Amino acid sequence: MLTILGFAMIATFLVLIMTKKMSPIAALVLIPALFCVAVGQGAQLGDYVIEGVGNLAPTAAMLMFAIVYFGVMIDVGLFDPIVRGILKFCQADPMRIVVGTAVLAAIVSLDGDGSTTFMITVSAMYPLYKRLKMSLVVMTGVAATANGVMNTLPWGGPTARAATALKLDASEIFVPMIPALAMGLLAVFVLAYVLGLRERKRLGMLTLDEALAREPEPETVSTGAGGTGAGRAAGEDRLVKRTSAGGTGTAAGAGTDADPADADADGDGDDDEFQGLDPNRSTLRPKLYWFNAGLTAALLTAMIMELMPIPVLFLLGAALALTVNFPHMPDQRARIAAHADNVLNVSGMVFAAAVFTGVLTGTGMVDNMADWVVGAVPDAMGPHMAIVTGLLSLPLTYFMSNDGFYFGVLPVLAEAGAAHGVSPLEIARASLAGQALHMSSPLVPAVYVLVGMAKVEFGDHTRFTVKWAILTSLVVLAAGVLFGIM
Repeated sequence: MLTILGFAMIATFLVLIMTKKMSPIAALVLIPALFCVAVGQGAQLGDYVIEGVGNLAPTAAMLMFAIVYFGVMIDVGLFDPIVRGILKFCQADPMRIVVGTAVLAAIVSLDGDGSTTFMITVSAMYPLYKRLKMSLVVMTGVAATANGVMNTLPWGGPTARAATALKLDASEIFVPMIPALAMGLLAVFVLAYVLGLRERKRLGMLTLDEALAREPEPETVSTGAGGTGAGRAAGEDRLVKRTSAGGTGTAAGAGTDADPADADADGDGDDDEFQGLDPNRSTLRPKLYWFNAGLTAALLTAMIMELMPIPVLFLLGAALALTVNFPHMPDQRARIAAHADNVLNVSGMVFAAAVFTGVLTGTGMVDNMADWVVGAVPDAMGPHMAIVTGLLSLPLTYFMSNDGFYFGVLPVLAEAGAAHGVSPLEIARASLAGQALHMSSPLVPAVYVLVGMAKVEFGDHTRFTVKWAILTSLVVLAAGVLFGIM
């Protein structure tokens, strides 16, 4: 019965948010509460919620201070060189913009943190998508799928969990998987290229002057993503036209249209280029660039080396970044206020998700669901348990947290594989195949950063992304089998 109710609860949640009958935050709270009562454990609801909140509180704290830290780094211009390089490649071509989104998301994903990746990617690319009237779900789908593949880095989480659960060395799991993961990343780039061509066909090719002269679409409230301010994480994410003579140009997102005739002094507009972030914004701190770069490198190094808990590192990093870059209290308050919408929206969504995971775990639904799935595997599939594990990782890591899958289900799958002579290493590698899909799971806090900043409904993002993420995961799995990795 718990198995049926568990699947019913997840299905109800997904249907309600995808049909936009409820907002994600309301569905994450009310649906599990209702099912907790339905299984006769309503009296324990408070305990389950408190336990879930306690388990996710460090994640919420990490996201809160990570948003502030990287928001400040975006404000002061740390990522502007990367953004300028990507945007220079993109120009006004929808195909290049989508491919640039995938490349930027993959590069920034090297830090192992999905929230960071989405904050930087959306801050850089959002103005281009809005100005050219491109589909924002294309941006969120490509970014999430690219980050999902890169999330398999040893410091990203899943690989470390698999190694811990099966008592293996993380490098023995990850290094042989590199060719398969490279094929997955290539699949994301091909997907970006195809989606970009589709956007180019829909919108047509524009010159830079034509794109700059376009009237930007009005901002819309995204009830599923958490409000109107979530898309302005950097405070001044505006698209501007800069002349080659170094003038300030016109801020295209600031309420006035850029004049196509406003070219450089020689009347030649060939040097005009898109800038995702205003190069003249007042928050820039060029003299502190190397300090901020060093601080960020030190922070990421400390994360990888696990010198301190990640929430503590981001708390200290955010405090130090604010103090050094904005020594005056009014400036510090202004920066905190600029990112308050994102902090509140994301932390609120995380604590709402704690209700869902708390009930799913506390009532025993997740254990019964896992046992049912494992028991449904025919004995004849025993010698192919690595492939079975890879296929199961798609739905299970989508409907369960990584902790639940890697610490609850994976050991059982490894034991079943060992009984048929399948190495735990192969099982562990196969378990990473579903991460491209996992990154769009409603149980992943970072996805709410993505849809919130992009002002995209979570249901719209899910409908668009899931099919492409499944395809990417299957490419990783097929490449692993083809290369003899699993």
